[in-house]
Amino acid sequence: MTMVKSKVYTIRTPERECFVEITQYLQEYLHEIDITNGVLLVFIPHTTAGVTINEHADPSVVRDILTYLKKLVPYRGNYKHLEGNSDAHIKASLVGASLSIPFESKKLLLGTWQGVFFCEFDGPRTRRFIVTATPCDPK
Repeated sequence: MTMVKSKVYTIRTPERECFVEITQYLQEYLHEIDITNGVLLVFIPHTTAGVTINEHADPSVVRDILTYLKKLVPYRGNYKHLEGNSDAHIKASLVGASLSIPFESKKLLLGTWQGVFFCEFDGPRTRRFIVTATPCDPK
């Protein structure tokens, strides 16, 4: 019986709002575990950060996403939350706190241009993300 094991990663985000690609961490995790085929869960245990899959080949895509999230939910607004980071909470809710990614033969089944990004909306900070793999038979 294969045991499911989670791993916690720590990263440092460099700016208040940024995307940090974490695809390589996930792929390395798959090589460390005894599961060949399954589903990888990525979870962000923070209320002002999220995780998404998007294009990693052209950095202007990430810039565009951040630009339009800032227009959609501006830093300064008529917010009631007293910490001054309501926009970060809203952006994190829009992006989401988890992803499920299938993998086969210890390889993420991402599209050619896809990468997995940790989405920071209230940095710079030291952040964590949790990765768990669940086995499944691909047949």
